[in-house]
Amino acid sequence: MDRYFLRPDRLNRADRDNVDRQHAHQGPPFGGGRKRGDFHHAVGRSRGGRTTKIHALTEDRGRPVAFLITPGNCHDLPAARDLLPTVPPPRRLLADRAYDANSLRNWLAERRVKAVIPPNPTRKHPHKYDAKAYKGRNLIERMFCRLKDFRRIATRYDKRADIYLSAILLAAAITWWIN
Repeated sequence: MDRYFLRPDRLNRADRDNVDRQHAHQGPPFGGGRKRGDFHHAVGRSRGGRTTKIHALTEDRGRPVAFLITPGNCHDLPAARDLLPTVPPPRRLLADRAYDANSLRNWLAERRVKAVIPPNPTRKHPHKYDAKAYKGRNLIERMFCRLKDFRRIATRYDKRADIYLSAILLAAAITWWIN
C-alpha cells in the first residue's frame, strides 16, 4: 500500500481520525490545509495587495442605486450580471471596456437597453458606441471619488463583507440621499 506510506509531516487527511495531529506536526486545525474566508469576505489578492472592488449602478444624475462588492482579483462581468437584474432596465448602460462582452451586449439587447461601452482593443470586429454619451461616465467616476472621501470606505477597515457593504450604503445615503 504505497499511498499510506507518508512522512509524519505529510499526514494522509483521510486517516485523520486515527492520528493525533499534535504529535505528528504543528499546524492549523484540520479543515483542508489552508485558511478560508478571504474570498467569502470579498477580499482578493491583486497586484496592489489585498483588495476589494465596489461595483455600482447609478442613475442619470450620478446618484448610486445599487452596490455589489467582490474580491479584487475577480472580473467585472459576473458582477454586472448579478447587479443589473436588481433594477428596472435603463434606457442605456454606460460602462468601461471591462464590460465589453458579447454575452452582456446580447443580454442588454434583449431588454432593449443601449450599450454605451467602448470596444476592447483586442476585438477583431469592434462595436460602435456613442462617444458623446460615453463622456457622461465621468458621473460614475465622480460618484466613486465622493464615496471614497470616507476614509473607512477607501481603506476598508472592516473584515467582514456585510459590514463593509453596510458602511458603503451608509456613506451613500449620507452623501446623496439625505442632503
